[in-house]
Amino acid sequence: MSSIKTLIIEDTRDIRESVVEILELAGHTVYAAANGKEGVELAKRHLPDIILCDIMMPELDGYGVLYLLHKTPETAAIPFIFLTAKAERVDLRKAMEMGADDYLTKPFDDVELLNAIESRLKKKAQQQAAYSKSLDELGRLISRSNGLAELKKVIQERKSRLFKKNQVIYYDGDKGNGLYVVLSGRVKTSQLAEDGRELITGLHTADRYLGIQAMLAEEAYNDTATALEDSQLCLIPKEQLEELLSVYPDVSRQFIKLLAGQIRENEAQLLHLAYDSVRKKMAETLVRLYRQQPANDQGIRISREDLAALSGMATETVSRTLSDFKSEGLIGKTGSLITVLELKRLETMKN
Repeated sequence: MSSIKTLIIEDTRDIRESVVEILELAGHTVYAAANGKEGVELAKRHLPDIILCDIMMPELDGYGVLYLLHKTPETAAIPFIFLTAKAERVDLRKAMEMGADDYLTKPFDDVELLNAIESRLKKKAQQQAAYSKSLDELGRLISRSNGLAELKKVIQERKSRLFKKNQVIYYDGDKGNGLYVVLSGRVKTSQLAEDGRELITGLHTADRYLGIQAMLAEEAYNDTATALEDSQLCLIPKEQLEELLSVYPDVSRQFIKLLAGQIRENEAQLLHLAYDSVRKKMAETLVRLYRQQPANDQGIRISREDLAALSGMATETVSRTLSDFKSEGLIGKTGSLITVLELKRLETMKN
C-alpha cells in the first residue's frame, strides 16, 4: 500500500519542520512549502492526498491558495485543512464557506494532527463511495449505448464541494453552469413571491439532481438552492453534458423524463397550496418529507420557517397545527425534530 502524500504549507519554519517530522514518522510522503505560491505549485505537481495550509502567509495567503486549487479540476477535490492561530479563529467562517474541509488551531500536538488527517481521508473515501451510488442512475440512462463510456469519462472528471448549512449553492437568475448531484445532506430550492415570502419548490436529498431545467433550456436558474444542513454536491459541467446529450438522444429523453417528473411534483404542490385546508396541507407536507428521508433517519429535521415555506402557511399557523398533531398523537416533536407516529392517519388526512 502506498504511503499518504501530504503537503504542508506554512511560513513559520519551526512549525513546518515539526509537522514534517511527525508525518514522516507516521509513514507519510511529505512535501513542504514556505509560502502559498510555492504551495500551489507543489500541489499541482505532486497531487497530494491531503493539504495542510496556514492562513496568514507571504506571497499568497491561505484563502488565495484554496481559491486557486479549487479552480483547477486536478486539485479541486483534495481535502484541505487550515492551520490557524487562536486569534484568527474569527476568519474560519470565511475559510469554511470557501470550501475548506477542516481546521486545526495552533498549537496542536501530534495526536490531534494525525487524527484530523485520518478523519478527513475517511470522509473522502465515504464521499467517493457515495459518488458511485448517486451516479448509478445516470449510468442506467444509457445502459444500451456507447454513451456509457463517454458518461464515465465525464464522471471521472467531476469534482465535489461541501456546502455548509445555510450556504447558497446558486441564486435565482444565476447562469446555469451544469447539473448538480446531491451526494449527501439536504438541499432546498425556493422562489420569492411578489410580497417577499419564500416558497420552497423542492427538498432534495442524496441521488437527486438540481438544475435539469436550466441545463436543457439553456436558461438561468429559476430558483435558489440552499443547503439545509452540511451537504456534499458534485457538479457535472454543462459543456460536457451538452456534448454527451447531443451525441446520444436517448440520454436527452431520459433527462426530459426526470424534468417532467419534477414538473408533476411542482404542479401537485401548487394545487395543494391553493385548495387544501390547513390540516390537510400540513399532513401532506409531513408525509412527503417522511417519504423523502433516508431509512436510517430518526425523524424529520426542519425549521418552523422552512416548514411554513414548504407548506404555504404562516409560521404561527405551522406552530399551532403541529401542536394539534402532537396532542392528537400523530407526531412527536422535540425542537426542530419531528417524528411521524401515525403515518396511516396522516395519509388519510391528506387524501
